[in-house]
Amino acid sequence: MRLIPFALLAAMTTFPLAAQAEKTADGTDPYLWLEDVGGDKALDWVRARNVESTAELASGKAFDTLEKDLLKILDSNERIPYVSKMGAYFYNFWRDASHERGIWRRTSLAEYRKSEPKWETVLDLDALSKTEKENWVWHGSDCLKSDYRRCLVALSRGGADADVKREFDLEKKAFVESGFSLPEAKSSVGWIDADTLYVATNFGPGSMTESGYPRIVKRWQRGTALSEARLVYEGRPEDIAVVAYRDHAKGYERDFISRAITFYTNELFLLRDGKTIRIDKQDSAEASVVRDSLLIHLREDWTVGDQTWPAGALLAADFEAFLAGERKFEVLFRPTARTSLAGFSATLNHVLLNELDNVRNRLYVLTRKDGKWTREAIAGLPEFGTIGVDAVDDEASDDYFLTITDYVTPTSLYLGSVGAAKPEKLKQLPAYFDASGLEVTQHEAKSRDGTRVPYFQVASSKLKLDSKNPTLLYGYGGFEVSMVPNYSATAGKAWLEQGGVFVVANIRGGGEFGPTWHQAALKANRHRAYEDFIAVAEHLNERKLTSTPHLGIQGGSNGGLLMGNMLTMRPDLFGAIVCQVPLLDMKRYHTLLAGASWMGEYGDPDVADEWKFIETFSPYHNVEKTTKYPPTLFTTSTRDDRVHPGHARKMTALMLAQGHDVRYYENIEGGHGGAANNRQAAFMSALAYRFLWEKLR
Repeated sequence: MRLIPFALLAAMTTFPLAAQAEKTADGTDPYLWLEDVGGDKALDWVRARNVESTAELASGKAFDTLEKDLLKILDSNERIPYVSKMGAYFYNFWRDASHERGIWRRTSLAEYRKSEPKWETVLDLDALSKTEKENWVWHGSDCLKSDYRRCLVALSRGGADADVKREFDLEKKAFVESGFSLPEAKSSVGWIDADTLYVATNFGPGSMTESGYPRIVKRWQRGTALSEARLVYEGRPEDIAVVAYRDHAKGYERDFISRAITFYTNELFLLRDGKTIRIDKQDSAEASVVRDSLLIHLREDWTVGDQTWPAGALLAADFEAFLAGERKFEVLFRPTARTSLAGFSATLNHVLLNELDNVRNRLYVLTRKDGKWTREAIAGLPEFGTIGVDAVDDEASDDYFLTITDYVTPTSLYLGSVGAAKPEKLKQLPAYFDASGLEVTQHEAKSRDGTRVPYFQVASSKLKLDSKNPTLLYGYGGFEVSMVPNYSATAGKAWLEQGGVFVVANIRGGGEFGPTWHQAALKANRHRAYEDFIAVAEHLNERKLTSTPHLGIQGGSNGGLLMGNMLTMRPDLFGAIVCQVPLLDMKRYHTLLAGASWMGEYGDPDVADEWKFIETFSPYHNVEKTTKYPPTLFTTSTRDDRVHPGHARKMTALMLAQGHDVRYYENIEGGHGGAANNRQAAFMSALAYRFLWEKLR
């Protein structure tokens, strides 16, 4: 049971929102003050709302039990400790009840194969945070491949995207005194050699893009001040970001610059002999160099000579021949209407290709020999579920890690090798929730324009189609992100084990069927993603799986924008809504934090013709006082420096002023993920699930 401090109870009356004007006389936004992220007035408002929501949702035995159960899962020592190989060691970052901030640790492969490996701690973030009096959150490391001794460790204050970077010695297990160090910023760094870095960071006024990322890359020599670093490349203020890096593949060492023009367009340059050579490709295509091969993944059709390659294809060419002007390609992947490229990973001698076939994975080994590519399927994989594959060490072997998961089967981790008969199972999650009697099925709804939209359903095999089943529908629908099956212990424990039905919609805007599926819902066509989601919800009702009083929806970030539009477009269709770290004010989104980088997805509100269609999917501008909306919970994070917390704050303030059934909770830490540690994550999850369960039963 949570006790509410008296000071916070008093703060609940600081801002009587119902008495505030919904809009000012000149039509300006009366809630702009809530965009002041750390301002006293705004934070007082946040704390007051937190107290209200905590009092309503986070009290009672049911909540306490669920929160403890979820924290137990998140802190469980039976979780899979995923590793990355660097030199002779396998490294893992780990949080549990004893390590709230986490520890960076390592072990050998022989130890890792054991059920309880012996780990050597490399860096203790809890101890570091205590010593330095900082709330450090792990953001990863970048280590020099030549000897895997020197690393750049990234640490975030409270979980924000911006972080500090400090040089670390893996042999001494300590930060390097007077080593490379960068102050807090959204920086990109990469090793050139032991004494030289590529650095893209905030070099001062004018050095960042309008999206808040670096546009200038410099070469920084050890022992010199950052201000003395030499300019390598300069992008434009309207770009998204610019980075530089060295490919350290033995025998193929090369330096590259990547200029992100928009979220979906980029230029790639090779640095050679003092020249900057542009790789001749479509700006919309993604290019990768794997030793002697250039791999190009297309987002749109590309005509070269008399040959047209389709959007979604993966092409391969000899890199040096391509630079010399040859345009001879081999197709490593050709999409169909229901297949797409999920990704690829290079081993020492091969490329592992991962395809999505109607949102189900298929894996292949690609081999280049004598200038020709061959393709062979990896056999013995499950028919249903999500399969991930990554090279273990592309400099040393053809080994790969394989993960296999689905909604009800605990995730397994395998170690395989190209040419070996069968991958070795290394780890498997325990069953964190009772999945007995549950089955996973795939269905299709027909959207408004006739498009078939698939969705996954997880429910009891003995489910009664009586329209009364508490059902949670989840969606995202943006940025070419595919919603594939995965084992979620928290959703299983908090929802499925209670008897709820879980549904995931594969709506347009995602990447389930390649770039065309994503592009079908861009900008002026954004409505298609929302129509797809509505079609799935209506299909659930038509099948009598559920009905409006028992149908809840949940989504975060771009999925939070989806939730906001479901709220304003079809309030009659849903019984409850959880809207997390959302975009909601689409008039100002491009002026807030990283928002300008997403104009390729949504459009530019400052262009009158584009605002006409953007306004139709801007929830903040479409909520009405006279409309009855379903109970809604908005959650966000103060330290989210990607999607501004002002979106959720302002929407809540407006809806409260209009008298709607809405509540709000903002984690003061957490970044875009919403939580900075397991305890916060357990609380935030329990808050959402208890709200949904109480409203939808």
